[in-house]
Amino acid sequence: MAKDESRRLRPALLQADQEVLAALLAFPDYTPSNPECRREVLMEALQTMQAKQSLEVQTLAAAKAARDEANSSEWRFHNLILAAKEQVIAQYGRDSAQVQALGLRRKSEYRGRTRRKGNSAAT
Repeated sequence: MAKDESRRLRPALLQADQEVLAALLAFPDYTPSNPECRREVLMEALQTMQAKQSLEVQTLAAAKAARDEANSSEWRFHNLILAAKEQVIAQYGRDSAQVQALGLRRKSEYRGRTRRKGNSAAT
């Protein structure tokens, strides 16, 4: 038996297993002593695996679609908030308390630009 059955099998290994099953099905006198290795059990296990893989692909596609929809709604909300901030600035002015209430800096909170005194060498 496998050492770590929590990890996924490589697709090449699963393909090799399916080829072994195909070869076993070609043996007309195959009669295993272990009932778990009968043709019917092996075919049922293959069909179950394929059904679960198909369900996984469908579920992943649905999860990706849900993620895309959530992302789209997040961006729509963010862009509407940015537009609302612009509307508050337009309505109340850049130096209003309402602008500060939104978490923005008032115009009076910015430092003014200072001029540098230049060293002008007169020759």
